[in-house]
Amino acid sequence: MALATINKRKIFGRLSIRTGNSLQAAGIAAAICALKLSESIHRAAIAAFAMVVAWVLLYFSSHAIAHWLLGRLLGIRFLFYTVGGTANPDGWPRGVRWIFENLPFFGVQTEKLSIERASPAGRAVMWSAGVTSSAISPAVSTFAAWRAGVPGSKWFFPFAVFWALGALASNWTSRTGDYSKARRALGKT
Repeated sequence: MALATINKRKIFGRLSIRTGNSLQAAGIAAAICALKLSESIHRAAIAAFAMVVAWVLLYFSSHAIAHWLLGRLLGIRFLFYTVGGTANPDGWPRGVRWIFENLPFFGVQTEKLSIERASPAGRAVMWSAGVTSSAISPAVSTFAAWRAGVPGSKWFFPFAVFWALGALASNWTSRTGDYSKARRALGKT
């Protein structure tokens, strides 16, 4: 994310790229374990809880690391991770905006020269990767839970799809959303 965006976010701390990647990879691994647990446990409440835990872990752990991974593949370098509130507060309704401004989301700070040198398409892909990953991977996990017959998944899967569509739409329409940054990288507003 750009420095201007960091200054608007409520930042709780900074992490090295190695530490941030390790924490997010651990979150994704824990989500996979929770999903597998939800598929194999015989107590309905615990299985449903594990499914929701997997969804939450993927939602929080897949966004910034997707920016980093695709950015690195496209030659963009990063300085550090931030942990702080959402960089897209306008994408949330007033009633829940405060909550999302205070939840611990990972962000990743690009190195200015490398982002400037990246192609417009490369910058757009890097910006699009985060929200796409944090919308799709949790929804896919609930689809997998539904296909495996996890208790509660029949009702949670539509919620997860609705949430994913809302996240995608809010990032598309918000000035501070990742898709808006991608459009600006391509010279489109």
